[in-house]
Amino acid sequence: MTQGTRRYPKPVPQKQDHEPGIESEMSPRPEYIRADYRGSGKLAGKVALVTGGDSGIGRSIAVHYAREGADVMIGYLNEHPDALETKRLVELENTRCEVLSGDVGDELFCVRLVEETVRIFGHLDILVNNAAEQHPSKEIEEISSQQLERTFKTNIFAFFYLVKAALPSLKEGAAIINTTSVTAYKGSAHLLDYSATKGAIVAFTRSLSEALRDREIRVNGVAPGPIWTPLIPSTFTSDHVGKFGENYPMRRPGQPSEVGPSYVFLASEDASFMSGQILHPNGGEIVAS
Repeated sequence: MTQGTRRYPKPVPQKQDHEPGIESEMSPRPEYIRADYRGSGKLAGKVALVTGGDSGIGRSIAVHYAREGADVMIGYLNEHPDALETKRLVELENTRCEVLSGDVGDELFCVRLVEETVRIFGHLDILVNNAAEQHPSKEIEEISSQQLERTFKTNIFAFFYLVKAALPSLKEGAAIINTTSVTAYKGSAHLLDYSATKGAIVAFTRSLSEALRDREIRVNGVAPGPIWTPLIPSTFTSDHVGKFGENYPMRRPGQPSEVGPSYVFLASEDASFMSGQILHPNGGEIVAS
């Protein structure tokens, strides 16, 4: 499938037996940044904390931020080779990167992640709440209370934990960016708990924007559509993976490289007059924002 003059390879049927998935095992490998993407110092001197920054959209955010001049702290679960590769890619952009492994569903880890960021880099300017998990289920009866609680802890509780921990370090002009999903707007029959958390993130983003208005901290979100990340082969069947994204208007999944620039925009002064808003890189799906 082509879009303009660029060609995007179609995913091949595949299945990973471990969540949240390993990027190095994917075929084809996701594109995290376009070869022709030129940074212009939009984030020079900034420090960003990106959860789920080891792969997929998180890796794209980290490398885009680095190309724009930011130092990056990456929080991730346990995908150590992917995290180290992202660290290497960030450092190739001549900025600093550190990684810290842990569970964002644990408030103590979230506090530690923020504390380590400030200790290592001296300050914090951009918080990207991006880590998430999903567990497809054909029927609501298949969703155990343990799965429901786990999904909410990772996907929305962690946002509360990290914002609370980060606020003492976030100054006027700082940015908080939350990753929600197209499923918050159109629903998903097989991702009931996941889509519910993503709807909560939209409300959290809008409410937090109001709550932090007087502190002049901007809060926005990004609601990606079907993006080719490790979460896809690690949670869906092989057959589903082979057809992933075909039911969207552009008839293909997006690449992380097509999402990362949205986070650059929202973190930069280009978005100085935006707060409480959601961007929709979703392959042409029209939703009520």
